Amino acid sequence: MRVAKTLTEKILAEHIVDGTLGKGREVGIRIDQCLTQDSTGTMAWLEFESLGLDKVQAELAVSYSDHTSLGFKGESTDDHLFLQSIASHYGAKFSKNGNGVCHQVHYERFGIPGKTLLGSDSHTPTAGGLGMLGIGAGGADVAVAMGGGPFYLTVPKVMRVVLTGKLPWGVTAKDVALEILRRISVKGGVGYFLEFTGPGVKILSVPERATITNMCTETGATSSIFPSDAVTKEFLELEGRGSDWRPLVPDPDAIYDATVEIDLSALVPLVAMPGSPDNVVPVTEVAGTRIDQVYIGSCTNGSYRDIRVVAELLRGRRVAKEIDVIVSPGSRQAWEMLIADGSFLALTQAGVRMIEPGCNACIGIGFVPGTNSLSLRTVNRNWKGRGGNELAKLALASPEVAAASALKGVIADPRELPPVAVRVTDLIVDDTLIIEPEGGAVPVRRAPNIVKMAPPRPLPAVLKGEVLIVVGDGVSTDAILPAGPLTQHLRSNLPEIAKFTFHYEDKTFAARAVEKGGGFIVAGENYGQGSSREHAALAPWQLGITAVIAKSYARIHKANLVNVGILPLVGDTTGIDQGDMLEIDISDLTRPLVVRNLTKGTEVPVRAELSERERRMVKAGGLLAMALAGRR
Repeated sequence: MRVAKTLTEKILAEHIVDGTLGKGREVGIRIDQCLTQDSTGTMAWLEFESLGLDKVQAELAVSYSDHTSLGFKGESTDDHLFLQSIASHYGAKFSKNGNGVCHQVHYERFGIPGKTLLGSDSHTPTAGGLGMLGIGAGGADVAVAMGGGPFYLTVPKVMRVVLTGKLPWGVTAKDVALEILRRISVKGGVGYFLEFTGPGVKILSVPERATITNMCTETGATSSIFPSDAVTKEFLELEGRGSDWRPLVPDPDAIYDATVEIDLSALVPLVAMPGSPDNVVPVTEVAGTRIDQVYIGSCTNGSYRDIRVVAELLRGRRVAKEIDVIVSPGSRQAWEMLIADGSFLALTQAGVRMIEPGCNACIGIGFVPGTNSLSLRTVNRNWKGRGGNELAKLALASPEVAAASALKGVIADPRELPPVAVRVTDLIVDDTLIIEPEGGAVPVRRAPNIVKMAPPRPLPAVLKGEVLIVVGDGVSTDAILPAGPLTQHLRSNLPEIAKFTFHYEDKTFAARAVEKGGGFIVAGENYGQGSSREHAALAPWQLGITAVIAKSYARIHKANLVNVGILPLVGDTTGIDQGDMLEIDISDLTRPLVVRNLTKGTEVPVRAELSERERRMVKAGGLLAMALAGRR
């Protein structure tokens, strides 16, 4: 009997190697392509190396150097040399500094509709703009997938986002994503795939679709995806990869678990004000707000189309003298197109600083806003400290809003400017900075900052220790382990980077954890939202944390905790305070558990919401411990 499937279910069904498709069931899927980058990739490659394999087993693996491509410290350059050499040694391609941000380069040069992509970066769903199922995960998951092992996930529900109408001038794909965040929040997508349908899909180019799938990561969704249609085919043909196209749409009678309807014609330009990507308001409500910086680009809005529109809006004009403006295209392809059509010169003459393709400023590596400054950016995140300074503020908007604001020196409505239309009819293809692997004869270059992980630690039957910190709702991975200049050069050195755990929340945390011999973290709702950065789990593990007790978790961070051997427990944390001594018998994770508060003489019921496989894994000491045991 035929069962109607959503597009997401079709791709999952083609790739299941363990289990059966069904919402809420855990399945293992085959991963076709893997993506790593220089922020999380060093640990992913060290983890892959520990598996003892001769070469990458996935169809394709690409190691990208994009987050610290400017090599702001010697340790960053050491990471790049390590990543290029280890990729070549084990059979992965390497995208060099300056080639662009992994997500944009990948959908331009490697993405294939209907394939699966696992990346050590939470914005891997960007590939969904091409009809590819991209999922962000921790480095250990990617390491196992590069080794040919399955990636396990609990099959989420599917939320249909029906797009109708047509975007009016001044309203963009970024506003579609911000509208979704405004409606469902940064946790409204948890447990879902987002799937885009409706007649409005046809008017969006692949880069515009990629903007939406990139930004919808901020809803907490596992992934987001558009159909592969004539628009997709045209894009792949422009990239010289027309043979990679295949049509992919959901069955017309597919059943969805939730539906959001958006009339594109009714949307207005939006801005996410500081604090959270879902703090969204119409631009008219905040127009006139003073800004100090404008940053246009990143993996969210770094396409040639996005930057070309900005160039046309600024052509013959000058940006406000009070502010600093940078433009960073998302890829070398976009960079060369902008040079070829004169946009680069128009932007430069307008007073814009052109920055090479890469992440850099998005995570606070350069262009760090000053104290109490407001930086308007086309990026995807604006939490405290995200831009490299916890005393600065970030607002998120489209390239059109950013361009209008750059001209005025305050947040401005782009609809006050003459309309600009851009149609992309050709693309420059230049893979000069993509290096092909040479094989095992290539020696792996290791500087002293490249530190191997300590061996996995199995959990004891009874956990006992002190509550070292209590944090509230919505704590992001940036808050657990900061990005930016504080730590970016230490991504290969777990003992050193662990010293910055909860740096913005409590600078004494790491030292106290070492003094106490580890202990517990207590948190509120949606703990660990945001980046896939497994360092936010590895650093607490390095400090001896054995369990986190929270009201709920973000998907990737929960998986990362299990992967490193930290037990994520769910319960009402009200009444547990910093300094309390706790004891938890975890000898049987299948039964209800109790946290005994030895300090207060109370008991708190908690749950280990884990599959049978995850229960075995966390008790064994994590994913690598279990993978290694399976190879013996």
